[in-house]
Amino acid sequence: MKIERKKISAQILEQLKELIKENKFSSEQPFPSENELATMFGVSRAPVREALSVLAASGIIESRQGGRSFVREVRLASMLETLPFEVIPVEQIYEVLEMRIIIETKAASLAALRHDANDLREIEKALNDFQVTLINMEAVGAQADVNFHKHIMNATKNKFLIQVMENIDELYRKTISFTLAKNVGFPDKREQVFQEHENIFLAIKRRDGKEAELAMRTHLENVEKKLKLLHQK
Repeated sequence: MKIERKKISAQILEQLKELIKENKFSSEQPFPSENELATMFGVSRAPVREALSVLAASGIIESRQGGRSFVREVRLASMLETLPFEVIPVEQIYEVLEMRIIIETKAASLAALRHDANDLREIEKALNDFQVTLINMEAVGAQADVNFHKHIMNATKNKFLIQVMENIDELYRKTISFTLAKNVGFPDKREQVFQEHENIFLAIKRRDGKEAELAMRTHLENVEKKLKLLHQK
């Protein structure tokens, strides 16, 4: 198998993304020019220009009056366009988790009280699909996780809650993928997530609203804690 070296422009792009993520470039100050970046990386202007064109096309930087580029202020709350998720500050992932805790704990309680046989089958199927990640160490399980939480939301029978989840579908999927990816290669963590899901399912199945709410809160708060620990390293 032939191993290909990364293009210089791709290496520059990765480094620029990291610098942006670390807030090394302020949205209030002009982004370094081609010449400045070429000097910084010790390369010609051509690969720098290519990397900058990708940043611009991705919406990470934007050109303003005067011809200079600036880092765009990325906010998850704005879903009017597809955002480059890999450069979104981790603090905003916490805000999504905070929103999920507020909405999904009560949703779990309602699902326990209102679910029908079909809802229960769908939630259990998603749980079983997620269990595959315990066997396949390379599987992330994002789709099964998304389905699990969305079927719980559907079981509330509250059309407004269901619509809220539909409206933020892309954001929801990306945050779940982001957090689950941190567990790949760590079987104990994957087992813990599965057990938390199973606790939620069993409480819903028993129609125990209080226990379902508690199990969901425990699960989401654990996700938040693990993410903060990883961010501190």
